[in-house]
Amino acid sequence: MKNIGLILFDIDGVIRDVGNSYRLAVQKTVAYFCQWEPYPKDIDCLKNEGIWNNDWDLSLELIKRYINKNRLHMNPPSKAEIIKHFEKLYFGCKSSEKYTHWTGFIKNEELLVDKKFFETLSMNGLKWGFVSGAEPESAKYVLENRLQLKNPPLIAMNDAPDKPNPDGFIFLASKLTDNKLGSEAPSIAYVGDTVADIKTVLNARKKIPNQRFISIAVAPPHLHSHSLLDRRKEYETNLKNAGADYILKGINDLNFIYKDIFNEQ
Repeated sequence: MKNIGLILFDIDGVIRDVGNSYRLAVQKTVAYFCQWEPYPKDIDCLKNEGIWNNDWDLSLELIKRYINKNRLHMNPPSKAEIIKHFEKLYFGCKSSEKYTHWTGFIKNEELLVDKKFFETLSMNGLKWGFVSGAEPESAKYVLENRLQLKNPPLIAMNDAPDKPNPDGFIFLASKLTDNKLGSEAPSIAYVGDTVADIKTVLNARKKIPNQRFISIAVAPPHLHSHSLLDRRKEYETNLKNAGADYILKGINDLNFIYKDIFNEQ
């Protein structure tokens, strides 16, 4: 089938629910160092600033703001200390150990899609890949071991600068379109759940203005309960105001509206 476009995906909050893993690790890491545990809304507010894509940096920033707000006479931890405690919570051991040995919060993660989701995209003429800020071990675990995807195209932590820098996104997009980005290349979409993801697409447009880049956004899973409908609408409004071209009600809706997004004839 003719290739009609390329879709790159964020992983956390899009492919898997990290409300009880990465986000919980943020909450517990902050609490460990300053005896204050942020609410999920506190994390959302910081992520809506569009620059805190790395959860280690986000944890440290929450601690610093809490110290300053309460005029506490204490020094914030180093980033190295943040990483050490965070990784112990998330993996339960060193990330380099075999995944069968992991006992941390990563075991709490629920998948938001299945292998068939990607098979359907391919059947409909869409290429796909992943651009994530997650550690390579974590990203590959969910893609290869849990979803059973073979050699999924992936840019993970340390493969490229953190989002919203678009370099990793552009690199993978270029690779999957045979280095033909520009007016003659198919449309390229990125699906994410944060303002940083949207800004990544906007920054890619600045670098390659004659390429059609599309920003698709979805609110993270923790906002999808009926009791949080107002907060979800507020979050989606922030995504739209940040520049998202499309807002999905859920990630699986993508297979129903891809024709509209990619203007298939």
